[in-house]
Amino acid sequence: MKKILLFPAVLLAAIGAATASPPPPNIVLIFTDDQGYADVGSFGAKGFTTPNLDQLATEGRKFTNFHVAQPVCSASRVALMTGCYPSRVGIQGALNPMANFGINSSEMTLAELLKQRSYATGMVGKWHLGHLPPFLPTRHGFDEWFGLPYSHDMWPGNPKRAFPPLPLYENEKVIIPDMTEADMDQLTTWYTERAVKFIEKNKDHPFFLYVAQSLPHVPLHVSDKFRGKSERGLYGDVIEEIDWSVGQILDALKRNGLEENTWVIFTSDNGPWLLYGDHAGSAAPLREGKSTNWEGGTREPCIMRWPGHIPSGTTTNDMLMTIDLFPTIAGRVDARLPNHPIDGLDVWPIISGQENAQNPHSSYCFYYNAGDLQAITSGDGRWKLQLPHSYASTVGGSPGHDGERGKLVNRQVEKPELYDLVNDISETTDVAENHPKIVARLQVEAEKARTELGDKLTGRVGTGTREPERIQPQKKSL
Repeated sequence: MKKILLFPAVLLAAIGAATASPPPPNIVLIFTDDQGYADVGSFGAKGFTTPNLDQLATEGRKFTNFHVAQPVCSASRVALMTGCYPSRVGIQGALNPMANFGINSSEMTLAELLKQRSYATGMVGKWHLGHLPPFLPTRHGFDEWFGLPYSHDMWPGNPKRAFPPLPLYENEKVIIPDMTEADMDQLTTWYTERAVKFIEKNKDHPFFLYVAQSLPHVPLHVSDKFRGKSERGLYGDVIEEIDWSVGQILDALKRNGLEENTWVIFTSDNGPWLLYGDHAGSAAPLREGKSTNWEGGTREPCIMRWPGHIPSGTTTNDMLMTIDLFPTIAGRVDARLPNHPIDGLDVWPIISGQENAQNPHSSYCFYYNAGDLQAITSGDGRWKLQLPHSYASTVGGSPGHDGERGKLVNRQVEKPELYDLVNDISETTDVAENHPKIVARLQVEAEKARTELGDKLTGRVGTGTREPERIQPQKKSL
């Protein structure tokens, strides 16, 4: 009788286990700073090695046409965190320690999106979406944060501009009020140790870990573990230490039995800061770098791994952008998108390598400065229309050396220029005269962007933009 009574319970348990929904994936997002397209071994790096990133590419999928929304720090990061173009949410350029504004509390960040699904959320590294208390990561969905509020060149040692002391935070407490060069040598190590600790602490439930490396942004810093190790000099040493950091994080996932159900994403915030010469990376074979909307400024090395979900050892040249990660992640974890408009779209069919997958965007737009629409790319990533604008180029200028800034040359796109990125990834030949219909189609897309997001170059104010949050300075009493 006992066996007869137990059998249905055992059978029901087995059926329940077979039909239960799989657990949501852990998500590890590694976002470096100013790392060029060619600064990963499998993307063509020279003078240094990245064995851990190369192994990640072997086990995952390479994205050779992956872009950031704007080629500069704060704007790029707000797009990653919100799924919105920076122009939509009012965060442009790179916020400095004197800025009295930051990410608005009404915006939903990736951390807040995942909080809907009871994720533990942790961040290590550079935030750069506002340094005042209302704007810190812990006020925008992160359970914990260890890192810097902005770029580490914004410190008293900057030779070009006076900045206040650079603080290191743990959550909302300053634990080092005035970072020294010796401290900055340890940043990659410290970030890595905190990332591993977060993984180990949260191994028994879903987590989101955002690792925003401060390097290889200048000034370059590296620990003694890697100083002098690469043929490329200090820059190569820095990249090899970042690769080591990636390896430590991947090892922690494996050691804790988490790698099979963890979606790892690696990319960078913009292209190399070529102004710094031998202290900058390479975007080869792309044109220009950081601070421009040529391919070298926005196209980044990107690798993703999620065993059983993202095909291993594969490469795609389909175009994607950081704004697409927000809705794509929401779709995988069954989280609700915010009520306000966002710009990214779910691109999981491309990420997961589905046959005949197509990018759902009709176009992507590229802004710079305080709302200048500079370029439009077709959603399939083939055609790029450079709109009239000025930009600072290293071509004809002089590169920097040993951490010193070089000199740039101001250049102008006089009329719309069309580039076929499939056959001319380096943007060398304007083919606008040969393809007037494509130019006209992309001009229509540009008008849509101007209507929605504005364009200072043509005096347009967008109808769909939102303001950042501002802190009014306190008036001094008499």
